[in-house]
Amino acid sequence: MSTDVLLAPHLQAFFAEFLVRQKQVSAQTIAAYRDAFRLLLRFIQETKGREPHELSLSELDASVILAFLDHLETQRHNTIRSRNARLAAIRTFFRFVALREPQCAEWVAQIMAIPVKRQVRKLVGYLTREEMECLLAVPDRESWLGRRNHAMLLTLYNTGARVSELIGLRHSQVSVGVHSFVHLRGKGRKERSVPLWKNTAQVLSSWLRENGAQGDPLVFPNARGAPLTRQGVNYILRKTVRQAIEDCPSLLGKRISPHLLRHSTAAHLLQAGVDPSVIALWLGHENVQTTHVYVEADLQMKENALNRLAPIGTNVRRFKADDSLMRFLSSL
Repeated sequence: MSTDVLLAPHLQAFFAEFLVRQKQVSAQTIAAYRDAFRLLLRFIQETKGREPHELSLSELDASVILAFLDHLETQRHNTIRSRNARLAAIRTFFRFVALREPQCAEWVAQIMAIPVKRQVRKLVGYLTREEMECLLAVPDRESWLGRRNHAMLLTLYNTGARVSELIGLRHSQVSVGVHSFVHLRGKGRKERSVPLWKNTAQVLSSWLRENGAQGDPLVFPNARGAPLTRQGVNYILRKTVRQAIEDCPSLLGKRISPHLLRHSTAAHLLQAGVDPSVIALWLGHENVQTTHVYVEADLQMKENALNRLAPIGTNVRRFKADDSLMRFLSSL
């Protein structure tokens, strides 16, 4: 491979032409790929002393990529899942390079052969109904911030929305009436409508009237009217949890995030007997198999199944039909 093929033009074309124009990926995907290459180029700059704009494609060989992935885990303490996500972004770029520079095919194949690392799949966590009720009782609804926080947490729990869906929610996406629902635009540009409990509909209706403005404003803005950030929602939830611990000690020690509320929604729907395929539609999952993790995590459902099976050593009573004469008398 020629060593004078610069990285910069290919990387710019990858983002501006391939991802944006040809694939039309979401803003979240572009941001994730951007961050992966920022980290990679900074790593090469620090370890090789090479400025990003000077780099040639040949300098990003398999050994460099492997060293970068190791750096993510050992120095930045990224999880295996994060490491694999960075590798996915790099692989997508080099597939693009192979099409533009066919002479690189063999060299690119070495990078494509870098394996995805296996990881332990932990059971998903979730909050109990009692713990959720404690969290929802914390915000002071005498203040503007308290009313916003209560409505926001209740909406998160009711809809199982992702944070990205919540912070971008507009007034026009909320319908309150005979049939109350929230229309969410989620991951992979999938749209879905999620019904609201009567209580949630009343709280949201009151909040929308209070927060009403011209145009189509955000449902949950910050104090300055700007969109909340992921960090902002996390901060609000952590603050709420700290206040709730006094009345609900079981929250102590739990790692509670907005995504955990989404898990809680799914788990509670499952416990209520809702079919997993319906829960998948509720949460906007691409595949119903994604929803299966909540079945694995629900210990109560497993205990109920176990109770249907008689333990070893127990005399199992067999069915014995009544005498025909007795059945006749019982039917009278």
